[in-house]
Amino acid sequence: MPTVSPLLRTVASYAWRLLVVGAAVYAVFALLGRFHEIAVALFLGLILTALLGPPTRGLTRFLPGSLAVAITLVGTAVLLMGVLALVGEAVAGESTTLVREFREGLDSIEEWLERPPFRVNPEALSDVQSKVGAFLSSHRSTLLSTAVSGAGHLVQVLTVLALAAFSSVFFLHGGDRQWSWFCAQLPEPARERVGVAGRAAWRTFTGYTHGIVLVAATNAVLVGVALYFLGVPLAVPLALLEFFAAFVPLVGSPVALGVAAVVALAAKGPFVAALVVALIVVIGQIEGHLLHPLVMSRAVRLHPLVVAVSVVAGAIAAGVVGAVVAVPLVSVLWSVRTALRAHAALNPAPVAGTDG
Repeated sequence: MPTVSPLLRTVASYAWRLLVVGAAVYAVFALLGRFHEIAVALFLGLILTALLGPPTRGLTRFLPGSLAVAITLVGTAVLLMGVLALVGEAVAGESTTLVREFREGLDSIEEWLERPPFRVNPEALSDVQSKVGAFLSSHRSTLLSTAVSGAGHLVQVLTVLALAAFSSVFFLHGGDRQWSWFCAQLPEPARERVGVAGRAAWRTFTGYTHGIVLVAATNAVLVGVALYFLGVPLAVPLALLEFFAAFVPLVGSPVALGVAAVVALAAKGPFVAALVVALIVVIGQIEGHLLHPLVMSRAVRLHPLVVAVSVVAGAIAAGVVGAVVAVPLVSVLWSVRTALRAHAALNPAPVAGTDG
């Protein structure tokens, strides 16, 4: 019989292991994709737990645990509704002025495009407007059905938010006891390693959550103040958009500021829009060279290339949700690997036959 070379045997052994690992990863992602609403709700519940854990622990010094959790959650809900009411009032108060400024801005943009160096034919611009109007008229039923399906998606979003709040109640009130119970169900040799991995994962996740919220809030304040002094309408809603967009590292903030630049172009003209574009560069420099090194360095020790690849891969796999989840997931996995290696170095496994 022909003998198999050692190199081929080694390659084959690694190949089937990689196939098994790949199949397991695919099965996990397929399961999460099938029940992605539950996965997103639990992820949001963990975020709420990481954010509300410190104030809840502070209140438990003076109040019972259940009452402290209730006060924290109700206070957070009231704060969020107040912010949404402020944004709605800002939009309603500026709606009339905004429509007028947009019409004047679009007219000025058309005049600007008709002048050198662009010299766009005025008939082409009017033809574009007529085509857009004809498209909206001919696809009115499609747009209506899209709006109806959007209402169904809104129900799903509200359901996910309700499940996230419900799960955060139990995480805040008894998360430590739940984790201890889970570890107790494992085989005794694995309990210590799982405990080490769990503590490292939660420490990294809470650090990332606190850091990204601080970075997003700082970006939102800077953007809101800058847009207010530039006279750009909807400064408060655009600042809120910047806050949520900052949860997608490297990509979210420029996209949100791009929307602000379009609003500035339509309402205030090319000069103010150019200033908003310059603001994109300034915010990016502040975030990349000041906020992330100071705030996120302890929680996220990843190379910027790893962060970029993670965001793109997450977006390809699961859209916006994947882009948001990718970086904390990779950070947690790396933290767990580092903690387990350090634990193994400090507690080496006994060599067989050395006892006695």
